Amino acid sequence: MSRTEPSSGSGSQSLFGDITSLFPLVLVLVFVSCALFTVTIGSRVYAGIQEKNDRIFYEDTSVSYIKNKIRQADRAGQISVREMEGTSVLCITDLENSYEDVTYETFIYTRDGWLMELFTSSDSGLTLGDGIPVMECSQAEFEIQTPDAGRPDLRLLQLTLGGRSSVIRLMSTGEGGQP
Repeated sequence: MSRTEPSSGSGSQSLFGDITSLFPLVLVLVFVSCALFTVTIGSRVYAGIQEKNDRIFYEDTSVSYIKNKIRQADRAGQISVREMEGTSVLCITDLENSYEDVTYETFIYTRDGWLMELFTSSDSGLTLGDGIPVMECSQAEFEIQTPDAGRPDLRLLQLTLGGRSSVIRLMSTGEGGQP
């Protein structure tokens, strides 16, 4: 007499064997997909932070560059703002290095996403298109203000760059004043 095993027991054991061998595979797939998701999101966040840092760097460096140019030439009658070719232009007139009837000017302005500089004699015929790109920069607007009518010696240069405003106190007065 032989004993026979019930057939239902061996089928359920085979089913559990398949599930237990499939479970680690599913767990690895879930882990890999979570890792890929984390890397993808992390790279997007990093790219956004890097883009913001680059923008802030170029804006801050542009403002520092303009402030340095102003401080180098902040004497009576040398700093002015002009509208040329539909662009706000900071004009620095170099009266010290001018000779005879030739006056030299430095124009600082933005054009096509670049901070531009043009050093020229006032009668050269050069246009803003002839300037040299200094660095990438958003649109800049310049305005000289005299906020207190009782103090004409107080002059401020308002620089708006990329929606942010900076105010630079000009140490010189207007035409004919003393530094």
